[in-house]
Amino acid sequence: MAATYTFDVFSSLDGFGAAGGDWTGYWGKQGPELLQHRLDLYEQEQRMVFGGNTYRMFTRMLAESSEGDDVRDPWVTRMRNLPATVVSSTLEGPLDWPDATVVGGDAVDVVARLKKESDVPLRSHGSLSMNRALMAAGLVDRVQVTLFPVITGRTGLDPVFGGALDFDLELIEQRTLDGHIQELVYRPSLHG
Repeated sequence: MAATYTFDVFSSLDGFGAAGGDWTGYWGKQGPELLQHRLDLYEQEQRMVFGGNTYRMFTRMLAESSEGDDVRDPWVTRMRNLPATVVSSTLEGPLDWPDATVVGGDAVDVVARLKKESDVPLRSHGSLSMNRALMAAGLVDRVQVTLFPVITGRTGLDPVFGGALDFDLELIEQRTLDGHIQELVYRPSLHG
């Protein structure tokens, strides 16, 4: 049986994965319920999958942060200690990540192989362009969107689904965290 693959992403209401300006991490909307839920999700055995750009961003953010910063929340620390595959044709090992390996080649081929071989679920946090390609190839089983109650029309960065194909989404889970953050989990299928 193939391992499940979850595309896990944070988003503003208007579909951006990040924002510039004076927005802080989590758009300043995190609370204890969100942070505990994230830690619970990442306590499960799983393999992380990152594109090269997202891996570089995470390692840069961690290197520039200090204890107590949002960047070092317990769930992020746990994520960093999970086994990881970094799909990149420009990075070379060893990586500054405890249990990460670099795999060259096309992400679609790499993830198709991982899904067949992995004994644990696969999860990717971020890696937007890679995950849009994986969705187009039918390799994403779950899209988990954590929707923050903000609109970042002027400062929004990284449109989560910009350039994606059209998909129908079947809602399979939903929850409200800290009274205002929505987590929506969908099963995607190509439209048409």
